[in-house]
Amino acid sequence: MLDLDHVTKRFGRVVIAEDLSFSVNAGDTVGIVGPNGAGKTSLFGLISGDLSPDAGHVKFAGRDITRLDSAGRCRLGIGRTYQVPRPFAGMTVFENVLVAAQQGGGLRRKASYAAAADALERTGIAAEANVAAGRLGLLQRKRMEVARALATGPTLLLLDEVAGGLTDPEVTVLVEIVRGINAEGIAVIWIEHVVRALTSLVSRLTCLYGGQFVGDGDPASVLANPRVREIYLGVEVTAEQLEAEAGDELAGASGASGASGTSEASGASGAAEPDGSGT
Repeated sequence: MLDLDHVTKRFGRVVIAEDLSFSVNAGDTVGIVGPNGAGKTSLFGLISGDLSPDAGHVKFAGRDITRLDSAGRCRLGIGRTYQVPRPFAGMTVFENVLVAAQQGGGLRRKASYAAAADALERTGIAAEANVAAGRLGLLQRKRMEVARALATGPTLLLLDEVAGGLTDPEVTVLVEIVRGINAEGIAVIWIEHVVRALTSLVSRLTCLYGGQFVGDGDPASVLANPRVREIYLGVEVTAEQLEAEAGDELAGASGASGASGTSEASGASGAAEPDGSGT
C-alpha cells in the first residue's frame, strides 16, 4: 500500500529522514514514537505531500506519488489529522466535516453530505453536528479532526498525536474509535506520546530518531529495546531494569489499562511538534 523507498529529507543540519525505507500494508496498524524534535510530524508531511523529499521515492497504491501534491494524495486515499486541531470556529461541526468531504475527497452535493454525516457517526459526534466548532471541548475537537480525515474517504489514515492532552477515559474512547476505523480495513499510522494508547491498538511499533527507525516490530519487543528506551526516555536502561519492567511492558502491549510501564512515556503527551519545521 505505502512504500517509502530510500527517502531523505533535511532541514539544514536537522535530519528528518536519512535513506529511510518503510512499508505499510492495507489494514495495518502502526505506531510511531520518538522524542520531541525527531521529525515525526515531518515524516507525515512526506507521506501526505505537505513536504517533498530531497531524495528517494514515495509510493502509494501501486504508483509513484513523489511529485504529487497533498490534494492529489488525499484524493488517492491518504487522510491525515494534525496535532493541533484548527477548525473553522464559526462554522458548525457538520460544515467543517463537509468542507473536508468536498475539498479533500472531491465529493459534491448528496455524496458529500452523506460522507460528512457518516464520518460524524463513525466518530461519535453526530449529536454535535449543529454546534459551532469553536464551542467544542478538547475530546470533541479531536473527534472532529478524525471525522474530517475520514470524510475524505481514506484507505490510509495518519493520526498525529490525537490523544495528546486527553484524560485516561477520553483516551480509551478515542482508541475505540480508531479501532472501529481500522476494523473497516483502513490502515492506520499513529504518532503518539501516550504510549498506552498505541500499545492497546497497534500490532507494530517503531521509534524515529536521527532520520532512522530504531526498533520495528511488536510493541512489547520495541519498548523493551534498550536503545529505544534510551532515546525515548533520555536515560540508559540496564538489563536489570528491563527485566524488572518486562511484565509491565507486556501488560501494556496487551491493552491492560494503567500499566505502570507506560506511565513514564504518557507524561510527554500533548507536546507540540510544528508541521514542516523539521521537528
